[in-house]
Amino acid sequence: MPEFIHNHKLYYNPVEFAIDKIGGTWKMPLLWRLKDKVMRYSELKKSIPQISDKMLTSQLRDLEANGFINRKVYPVVPAKVEYSITERGQRVIPIIETIRNFGLDLMEEEGIEHK
Repeated sequence: MPEFIHNHKLYYNPVEFAIDKIGGTWKMPLLWRLKDKVMRYSELKKSIPQISDKMLTSQLRDLEANGFINRKVYPVVPAKVEYSITERGQRVIPIIETIRNFGLDLMEEEGIEHK
């Protein structure tokens, strides 16, 4: 496949393009948490204590901008915001599950225990 430009960024193949949308340390774990339920920002933060507020906000914005999650703001004080996965986001879940299972297999092969 020839290289292509999307949103002023050069890509060399479709795998690179997909990884740019869902890759990194936090996007797949966020999608995984949202696969079965709607969650508020504080719930997501509590479920991934290692992520900074700035990074969580950034990753949620990216996922929303790319159509993988919805953000619903309720007009109440204090503000209530809920995040849910979209149909597009649900299409990523089997891929994440495959990568997760592969990671678990690798960990087992290396003698690494997991919880």
